[in-house]
Amino acid sequence: MVYGSAGTIAHAFLLGPVPLGLVLALLGCAALLASIRLLTGDRWAALAAGLGMMTAALVFSGAGPGGSVIVPQSILGTVWTLALPLVVAVVTGWPARFGADPGRALPD
Repeated sequence: MVYGSAGTIAHAFLLGPVPLGLVLALLGCAALLASIRLLTGDRWAALAAGLGMMTAALVFSGAGPGGSVIVPQSILGTVWTLALPLVVAVVTGWPARFGADPGRALPD
């Protein structure tokens, strides 16, 4: 959830014409999800982390009590809103890299 919050806040940072905040936010979220998936070997753990990221992005995307908006309506906000669920779907849906063949017995 922290990565989703940080990405939502920092996605609009530009370094010249390069959307550095968006690139770093997507890379950070993808790296965290991939590491959870690789270390646990479980799709559900990665999906739970991804849902936390998307929930944080959704909560912080709305207008605050004072009317301020963290994710303005812009191309960067749209890309962040659509790319984060795409990253979660790719990481959780990626085929298992290591796995035993169900029809073959494991060696002792």
